[in-house]
Amino acid sequence: MDKNAQVPDRSDRFPLEVRLGLHPCCISPEELSSQCELRTQRRSGPGGQHRNKTSSGVFLFHAATGVTAEATERRSQADNRRVAFGRMRLKLALEVRTISPLVALITSQERLIRDRLRNRRMRVSQQHADYPVLISLLLNDLYVSGGQPSLLTEEWGVGSSAIVRFLKTFPPSWVFVNAIRHHHGRLPLK
Repeated sequence: MDKNAQVPDRSDRFPLEVRLGLHPCCISPEELSSQCELRTQRRSGPGGQHRNKTSSGVFLFHAATGVTAEATERRSQADNRRVAFGRMRLKLALEVRTISPLVALITSQERLIRDRLRNRRMRVSQQHADYPVLISLLLNDLYVSGGQPSLLTEEWGVGSSAIVRFLKTFPPSWVFVNAIRHHHGRLPLK
């Protein structure tokens, strides 16, 4: 870790709302699903006549955060619901920030999740249920640290290069972290 690196003061951080409590990605998929409003709609476009005659398009709204997700590309409503829910979890991971243990106490439930994910060398498949959870918690920590992966190595039990490699698997997180780094006058991660 760079000896000169430190967590930026709260007043100097990238301007974002930080919510208290457990991140929505950390709750069970069933509980998160119950928090989302579901709307179906007919959509035009490719897919043949069947698609235009059924309400297969799925729109999810998470009222607590205002985040929305949709899926309309499949002909099956069940398939679109599964895809929309996956997109909802990734959007929540990217758009919602909660408390980081780098600056404050976290819930015991989040500590258990972090301990379970710690030392896994940041190797989580994009299809795994823990993928959005890990993205959300890393982005919380990177937001607080001013985009410095070197400040997260002790918390996560991995080197900063493992953190950077993992972030590259989800390009929107890469853009988010580099926006934070730019705000703090740091060079972008490569």
